[in-house]
Amino acid sequence: MANTELKSDNLFEMMKAHLASDAGKELTKKIGLVYQINIAPKKIGFDEVSYIVDLKKGEVTKGKFEGGKPDAIFSFKDDDFMKVATGKMNPQIAFMRGAMKIKGSLSAAQKFTPDIFPKPAKM
Repeated sequence: MANTELKSDNLFEMMKAHLASDAGKELTKKIGLVYQINIAPKKIGFDEVSYIVDLKKGEVTKGKFEGGKPDAIFSFKDDDFMKVATGKMNPQIAFMRGAMKIKGSLSAAQKFTPDIFPKPAKM
């Protein structure tokens, strides 16, 4: 397993704080799904780092989902994930271009929008 620093690592750290906030708690109530997000440095399927975004409990954890199956699993390259999470790329377009792969419930996947991510502070 390559131990590379991913751009998305910071976003997931911000997401932990975001889910602990009031806005994050509202999100948890509204969505109530569990997503596994696999991030690859260069090519989907290779050296992936998995994160669980649990919008039932309001937690973000690193590693594969344990205890059943997540509602949807997404696979991205690091750069493409950052584009989708920051709203620079539409998730549907990312999917059609092959920049995002989805397994699991499509109805759960449709609730996966840039709105669930904290907005990075403007530089």
